[in-house]
Amino acid sequence: MPNEPTSTAGSPRQSAAPGSPGAAGEQKLRDYLKRALVDLQQANKRLHDIEAARSEPIAIVGMACRLPGGVSTPDELWELVAEGRDAVSGFPDNRGWDLERLFDADPERPGTSYVREGGFLHDADRFDAAFFGINQREALSMNPQQRLLLETSWETFERAGIDPTKLRGRRVGVYTGVMYHDYGADMENAPPEVEGYLSTGTAGAVASGRIAYTLGLEGPAVTLDTACSSSLVALHLAIQALRDGEIDMALTGGAAVMASPGVFVEFSRQRALSPDGRCKAYAEAADGTGWAEGVATILVERLSDARRSGHPVLAVVRGSAINQDGASNGLTAPSGPAQQRVIRQALANAGVSADGVDVVEGHGTGTTLGDPIEAQALLATYGRDREVPLWLGSLKSNIGHAQSAAGVAGIIKMVQAMRHGVLPRTLHVDQPSTKVDWGSGAVELLTRARAWPEVERPRRAAVSSFGVSGTNAHVILEQAPQEAETPPPAGDGGARTVPWLLSAKSEAALRAHAERFLADVVGLDSVAVAQTLLHSRAALTERAVVVGGDSGELSLGLRALAEGVPSPLVVTGSADVEGGTVFVFPGQGHQWAGMGARLLESEPVFAQAVAECARALSAYVEWDLLEVLRQVEGAPGFDRVDVVQPASFAVMVALARLWQHYGVRPDAVVGHSQGEIAAAHVAGALSLEDAVRVVALRSQAIGGRLAGRGGMMFLPVSRVEAEERIAAYAGRVEV
Repeated sequence: MPNEPTSTAGSPRQSAAPGSPGAAGEQKLRDYLKRALVDLQQANKRLHDIEAARSEPIAIVGMACRLPGGVSTPDELWELVAEGRDAVSGFPDNRGWDLERLFDADPERPGTSYVREGGFLHDADRFDAAFFGINQREALSMNPQQRLLLETSWETFERAGIDPTKLRGRRVGVYTGVMYHDYGADMENAPPEVEGYLSTGTAGAVASGRIAYTLGLEGPAVTLDTACSSSLVALHLAIQALRDGEIDMALTGGAAVMASPGVFVEFSRQRALSPDGRCKAYAEAADGTGWAEGVATILVERLSDARRSGHPVLAVVRGSAINQDGASNGLTAPSGPAQQRVIRQALANAGVSADGVDVVEGHGTGTTLGDPIEAQALLATYGRDREVPLWLGSLKSNIGHAQSAAGVAGIIKMVQAMRHGVLPRTLHVDQPSTKVDWGSGAVELLTRARAWPEVERPRRAAVSSFGVSGTNAHVILEQAPQEAETPPPAGDGGARTVPWLLSAKSEAALRAHAERFLADVVGLDSVAVAQTLLHSRAALTERAVVVGGDSGELSLGLRALAEGVPSPLVVTGSADVEGGTVFVFPGQGHQWAGMGARLLESEPVFAQAVAECARALSAYVEWDLLEVLRQVEGAPGFDRVDVVQPASFAVMVALARLWQHYGVRPDAVVGHSQGEIAAAHVAGALSLEDAVRVVALRSQAIGGRLAGRGGMMFLPVSRVEAEERIAAYAGRVEV
């Protein structure tokens, strides 16, 4: 037979023999491919993490506001819109405006306004400068917008459960929209007492910078002005910084306070104002905008961070977008196509479809040009292919156009609406504007309050703001994700005495705090309130503790504190907030019959600590600690040294555990007699078993029940020295 061909072409590839040069090359190739595969997997994971971070929902964890109608909290804002109240009022009489000369019904009259009403912050001149460590001269120089932003920023952190004094050095950004700079503008003729302060007091940049300086925040501090879209643009930039990992948290919002009536005069010449000062959003009766003031701030952070920190998630921002009108048909004329684009961009950023949004808090200023353009943009984007109509409303119908604060004020309104499940009505709508083709899509005005539509997904709302500069903003909000409720600790439902800790920087402020607090806590869980006051409020110099076994007693204590009258339910005092916390453990002589007995029934942490002491003590005594504390018949009394000292030790240790459970942690401990031993244990120098052995045998030695040397002990500063001395002392006692 002919020889077989030696070529291997077309046949299966043969592996090289082990140990051959070819085998070594194949192994190198396999190793390389493995490394490349691992690198590729790691790169894919990094890309996935980056994409996830850039699309992570942003949690709103705190809100605060000052708005027309005397609104000073988000809850008060909700009451105003839920009740359908009109917050427009006459011009303020405390700003030095020449009100008689200012008004003239003739729109042609130069230097006058044919409008004499608007939405005003009538107490914008009030400011507690000392609270922020600001002297009166500097406070007078400060634009009221700076003052109000300081106040609402502080409140926003506290409402998020965060002590503002604990933020120093943190990567917290401040993004603030401000458009008015008319306070103290005439520097050449300013009063001498404010000279040297006006440059910072009136600078827009300092509106955000002063917040960062006061609280020690080290994220970006940005003040921006895109006119009426300023606060939503600020929120958009804050969200980007959070998703890029530039900051961990952001305080964002806007402020508008009109120090002069110039904007009324200017827009009167343009005939752009509603004669009665009301915004008749999207209505046939719309006849111009109505100016208003306001300050609104919210605190945002990544949702994962909020959950990890235990901060309250009020709602989440799913997405946002900003853009510009470009070359519209006029410098200040709105652009419908640009508004459609910003809506679609925000929906894409949020990852939701147009029919996945239930309601829009519109810009809705009540102008005959802008409102129809906005409504048509909503019909073209949200109004198509829907089974349920998109509901449309505007806060401006209640309070007027709060300008650079309007957007975030609308955010707060919609967060509250989602939480209450109600869509408030829009005021002053005689009928929907006939300039809008409402039949071109499923969009309807909220001419009456409605229950939030039933949907098989989280509730969603959108908020729009369009600036006269042409900068548009749109934000998509979503209901806070549902979380499983944490069941209360076992045995925690008994009667208890609850302490409420309040503080302020003056006695008058403390009384005012109690007065306001009295109205705010009606119906709330007293223990939850106590924990919030302890963990999330700054401890200022003037302090009070209101104690009570139920809401009635606590309310009585608050009322006494507010009125400045003595009460057994209230303890007041002053403190050095720069100092530390010291636990003082007394010696014999501070005991009383029945001490700790009620705490055994009402405080599980205290009861558990006493039970641990009782178990450890049982090896050295023939009596039962719990029976002694409860004064059970036949149990030994406190007249015996070998009983009172171990019992006092156990009560002191249990009290220390209880205070630590509620967040009060000592910087130092000091004690006398058995208090020294308790201090050593709480400081970590002695285990519970060793401490119990020392206190039991020492008390028995002192009482003469055992031979040996008794005497005083002194707690040294060194833990090692403490352990050596106490061990040596215990070793001298004969057992």
